[in-house]
Formats: sequence, C-alpha cells, structure tokens
Amino acid sequence: MSTAQLTRYNNITITNPEKAEIDLYNTDNIDTIDDIYSDKKIQRQIKRIIDVTCTVAGLMVIFPLLLLIAVLIKLDSPGPVLFKQKRVGQNGKEFYIYKFRTMHQDAEARLQELLKYNETNELMFKMTKDPRITSIGKFLRKYSLDEFPQLINVLKGEMSLVGFRPPIPREVAQYKRWHHLRFKGMPGLTGPWQVSGRSSIKNFDTVVELEIDYNFNWSLLKDFAILFKTVPVVIFGKDAA
Repeated sequence: MSTAQLTRYNNITITNPEKAEIDLYNTDNIDTIDDIYSDKKIQRQIKRIIDVTCTVAGLMVIFPLLLLIAVLIKLDSPGPVLFKQKRVGQNGKEFYIYKFRTMHQDAEARLQELLKYNETNELMFKMTKDPRITSIGKFLRKYSLDEFPQLINVLKGEMSLVGFRPPIPREVAQYKRWHHLRFKGMPGLTGPWQVSGRSSIKNFDTVVELEIDYNFNWSLLKDFAILFKTVPVVIFGKDAA
C-alpha cells in the first residue's frame, strides 16, 4: 500500500506523509480531527462493549491453555512467566503491556549488539533468527500465543482487540511528525499490519500508512473484517517474527 492510496477524512486528502504533516498539524483542521472517531460515538461505545465481552468470554475458554503455556515457559528457561514493557498508546499515553516471556532474561542487554542485524530500520527492530528468543518462545511467537496476556490491557481499557501495534518509547523518540498520526486510534492485539503481511513488511512507513488508513476510515465492520482475517494468520503462523 502506498501513501497515495490513503483516503479522505473530514474533506482532508492524505496524498503523502509529508503533506499529511502540513494538513493535519499546521492548519485549522487540527481541531476537527483531534478525535477521529468523534462522529462515530455510538460505534466506539459498541466497540468497547465488544472488547470487554469477548475478552471475558475468551479468558474463560482459554484459561487452561494459559496455565499450560505458563508451565512450559518456566520449564524452558529461568525467569518470570510474564514480560512487562512500557509502550505508547492512544494520544501518546504510555502504559505497560503484558506478554508471555519469549526471550531470555538478558534480552534487553543484548539488543545493542544485535542492532547491526536489524532487517528493518531504527524505528522497528526485526531479526529473523533472533538468538535471544527461547525454544518455547519461537513456538509462541509463530502462533501469536505470547499476545494472550494483552487481554489484561484490553480489560483495563489501554488496548482494544483491533488497533495499531503499540511501540516502545525509544522508537517513538525517532518518529517523524506524521508518524504520530497512528496514535489517534487505540492500540490493539491485532490490526491492519498483522493481517497485511506482518513480519514480511520491512518498511516502517508502510506499517504506519496501514494504521493511519485504518484510523481515518475506522468502522465496526472493518474491525470484524480484521478479526476474521487474523484467524488464519494465527492458526497457520503466517509471516510470524
């Protein structure tokens, strides 16, 4: 997807990222897009109800699986079962995201030595054979099972089932101004990036373009479509990191 494909919101045409910066930040239009869902208030409320209802029901169903994963993680390598990390969410608000631990305990300390193997750019680290990932971690990541604890974030209202991939603060510190448009929406367990290629997308600008397009053209129907597309991605472990 190219930036030329981004569509209209409130009569503003997004033709490229740099133009988006001018249109959305340096004109009177900023007041009209401060809340991109302002004209879909009822849909937003329904979205929240769906998030909570599906999360509670889902946790009840998968609870035995969560216990099994926790045991396997403890048997596989020393360290905690859960991994907590600060991320940036809606409107730039920071929060702690929860995941099943898929890396060895010294993962953060070893990041600097691995940066030269980064397959994307300085705004997003991806390495096909990351040596920090544990044996069980590879399996969990392939099928996105490590994401299950983020259901806690959904219940807390920090995330939604569908939204953008929440970045870490050090990545955001290097963003171009237009990249911040992704924060107009709510971060999610799945989203346009995950169902459009996931780790096969190496260009960070492309990831943000997908998320901005989702934000500016959001609807409940689009959320259901993304959730539907997520199922085969998870089952078959397609384009996993």
